Amino acid sequence: MATVIRSKISNKLSNAATTVTNKSQAKVSGMFARLGFQAATDEEGLGFAACDDLDYDHRQGLQMDILKTEEMGGEGGGETGVEGDSHYQRDGTGPPPSASKDGGLCSELGSPDKPKITAWEAGWNVTNAIQGMFVLGLPYAILHGGYLGLFLIIFAAVVCCYTGKILIACLYEENEDGQLVRVRDSYVDIANACCAPRFPALGGHVVNVAQIIELVMTCILYVVVSGNLMYNSFPNFPVSQRSWAIIATVALLPCAFLKNLKAVSKFSLLCTLAHFIINILVIAYCLSRARDWAWDKVKFYIDVKKFPISIGIIVFSYTSQIFLPSLEGNMQKPSEFHCMMNWTHIAACILKGLFALVAYLTWADETKEVITDNLPSSIRAVVNLFLVSKALLSYPLPFFAAVEVLEKTFFQDGARAVFPDCYGGDGRLKSWGLSLRCALVVFTMFMAIYVPHFALLILMGLTGSLTGAGLCFLLPSLVHLKLLWRKLLWHQVFFDVAIFVIGGICSISGFIHSVEGLIEAYTYNLAD
Repeated sequence: MATVIRSKISNKLSNAATTVTNKSQAKVSGMFARLGFQAATDEEGLGFAACDDLDYDHRQGLQMDILKTEEMGGEGGGETGVEGDSHYQRDGTGPPPSASKDGGLCSELGSPDKPKITAWEAGWNVTNAIQGMFVLGLPYAILHGGYLGLFLIIFAAVVCCYTGKILIACLYEENEDGQLVRVRDSYVDIANACCAPRFPALGGHVVNVAQIIELVMTCILYVVVSGNLMYNSFPNFPVSQRSWAIIATVALLPCAFLKNLKAVSKFSLLCTLAHFIINILVIAYCLSRARDWAWDKVKFYIDVKKFPISIGIIVFSYTSQIFLPSLEGNMQKPSEFHCMMNWTHIAACILKGLFALVAYLTWADETKEVITDNLPSSIRAVVNLFLVSKALLSYPLPFFAAVEVLEKTFFQDGARAVFPDCYGGDGRLKSWGLSLRCALVVFTMFMAIYVPHFALLILMGLTGSLTGAGLCFLLPSLVHLKLLWRKLLWHQVFFDVAIFVIGGICSISGFIHSVEGLIEAYTYNLAD
């Protein structure tokens, strides 16, 4: 009897204790719920613990499967990655990104069946971008800037190399294991992330417009330069400059068939070789006249009216940021990107500085806007032929990049695409998609026909000041501060702010003076 009474009392006490505990947990849960949290019950805690155990077992099983696959050498053609795993590490050891049609990694990085490029091939493309035709205008920049112009050539190389690296750094974030994982694919994705959450698409639209303007303008300038050089090389031929531009466009129509960066890299390699030959010919002629070099003409002064245009020319000659996300994503070893950027910009700085200084010392105050116009007629014809080859070989890189931007924006943006996909189910380009590419080549021809030669250098400065400075100086430093400011050291923050301020000043002043020069040039031409 006593035992029964004791058991009833203990049951009542335990029930009361349980009731009090449940009420206290309910109060605590309610309090946490008001604060935006949720308290876990014992059953939920057990469920979470079970999930953790299952997740741990799953991860261990995956690691064992990967080790077994590596030991077997991938026999049986099995997949080493897991569906849905999108980790893409800087050292290139992570599994490749999955292909998607609506803005996935394949749109910028290429699908796994597309060939990857080596660091050397990526370097040829960067060299093609920063050792372009606009090197011919650098001695003219020394004419109006003296030693300051020479310093600006070096400074622009250092800044553009730095901004290119920080732009690629914004593509990555650290995962739970502290490894860098590529979470963004393009310049547009970086700009969108910077403007999120209030304006998630504003940054992408701004970058898209700037990219298209600069890339198409670069293609137009290459056609203009080709027509002008051929006209000056063969003045006795009954062919006008516009006709030469049309002939150059016919030679550029095969660019519409380009499929990947692997093919573009071959053209960039040939373009780099042509550039070295041109440098050797011009510098060799200048060295033959070393006794007449006018060292006293190089001074520490600037032409306040014309030097801002030269700033735009120098900046425009270093623009490669547009191509960098795609190049880095297509590299076999993305970890070699920084090394590639270093040697390409160091080589460009040395060659540009040497070329500009030696050419200016040779002709001094008689230096013309395009330095080849100072050469004797016999040497000029040979150099101009190499320059035409360089211009035609330089055209595929900006053209291919412009096509990628347009296709991704209007044809491959998933449900938001304005037009249907220009690629078939087998990955082949549709006939109307090829027609659009050919139409873009013809568009650059028509624009080149209506751009007069006297406005060529001013147009280069205008484009460099407007889009070049924005894409190379302003946006990289801004997005770097916005996305990675918590991980930056104080000197990195200082560099980013300084680059943003200097880039803004150069961009505004260069743009204003370029517009003034363009208006004056057109007014003078109409008066004649």
